[in-house]
Amino acid sequence: MEDILVLEDVERYLNGEMSQEEIAIFDDRRKKNTDLDQLVVEHAYFLQGLDTYSTFKSFKHSLQEVESTLSGEGLFAAPALTGKAKVINLWNKYKRSMAVAASMAGFISLLTLGLMITYTKKYGNENYVALVKEITKTNREVIFLKSKNSLPAITQKPEPKVDFRGTGFLIDGKGYLVTNAHVINKMKNIYIENTKGQYYNAVSVLTDNTVDLAILKINDTSFKAVTNLPYSIKKNNSDLGEQFFTLGFPRNEIVYGEGYVSAKSGNDGDTTSYQLTVSANPGNSGGPVINRNGEIIGIITAKDSKADGVVYAVKSKNIFKLLDKVKEKNEKYSLIKTPANANLKGLERVQQVKKMEDFVYMVVGN
Repeated sequence: MEDILVLEDVERYLNGEMSQEEIAIFDDRRKKNTDLDQLVVEHAYFLQGLDTYSTFKSFKHSLQEVESTLSGEGLFAAPALTGKAKVINLWNKYKRSMAVAASMAGFISLLTLGLMITYTKKYGNENYVALVKEITKTNREVIFLKSKNSLPAITQKPEPKVDFRGTGFLIDGKGYLVTNAHVINKMKNIYIENTKGQYYNAVSVLTDNTVDLAILKINDTSFKAVTNLPYSIKKNNSDLGEQFFTLGFPRNEIVYGEGYVSAKSGNDGDTTSYQLTVSANPGNSGGPVINRNGEIIGIITAKDSKADGVVYAVKSKNIFKLLDKVKEKNEKYSLIKTPANANLKGLERVQQVKKMEDFVYMVVGN
């Protein structure tokens, strides 16, 4: 039912039946949802294919009328038609439909082109010459439509119900992420959303409430593994005053922040955490803290409600301790490989953020 409603919106959009306000909202949806944008493009090609096919059907009918007239006047004898007719289902799937329509139109155009050239040579009718030119032009359009048949198939995935939200980031390109334990503790169903609005199913591999960390695994066949993560994870403590930036999802789009390490311990002297001076809000939990060298030095866990701009972050070395526990739990997790590259080092901050944001995800669930 939801797919039908989406398709109705797409057709209203393509047919110019939306108001300016609806068009603005729909364009915004296309920017945020690549699947929807792809559906609009592919459906536009599909409708063009059907229009082309309809034109050829009408033209063929006209040719048959001309043929009947010439045959009736005794100018040539029309051969009897032989063979069995086949009904072709044009509404199989959008992509397949466009290919069928384009292929049939191409076949009809080649057939009628041959007939018209024969008639032109025999009778020298200038009108037929004009029709041949029109067929040639339309045939080029058919070939163009057929070339678009390489468009990838669209997979529509319903947006999950969201009751809780936080942030996570990849520690292994095969789909392993780190977030806060408190982000997922109340979630029965966990989903990961990237900056393009694509959702993936995920499962919890291990949680440690003492340091408020959790390791997740993207468990979705549509997820494509990443070969090289451009950052590394720091194994030792950071210095007081060290500058950093953060990325997270306190809202439905990724948000940047910057600050510095203001204390080497967290709340009440907690040595597993840092105290940071940076702006943060609900939804930033689980987000990475990255220094200028492209190293993750911590994971944001909480905000001090009694002090403005005071945030606590678990030290990054706790990620390795958690991974040791995971590998003890199951040997298959021994294949988890944390990133060792720091390709962000030496880049301007804007470039660092651009390279980093593709690996930071919104963690949502219900």
